Amino acid sequence: MIRVLIEREIAEGLEQPYQEAITGMMQAIVRAPGYLSGESLRDAHNPHRHFILSSWQSAAAWQRWARSDERRRALDAIRPFLAAPERVTMLVP
Repeated sequence: MIRVLIEREIAEGLEQPYQEAITGMMQAIVRAPGYLSGESLRDAHNPHRHFILSSWQSAAAWQRWARSDERRRALDAIRPFLAAPERVTMLVP
């Protein structure tokens, strides 16, 4: 099992549209083969920093999702709300 941490900086004033868009992305990810679980979190001291922490059966399962057209479409939907490109970190036990 691996975990993936995605960090996103949301542009000021766009937190609500981002939250609405990310809900659709989270719905899409649960159908991805190898996806185990995930959660959406926000920095307690900086409301513009958001994180997605997900668990996957393997690095290959994550990479299939990361390269998928479905994820690309979901990213296109949230990209207008980002102040900077997302940062992705793959974590292993």
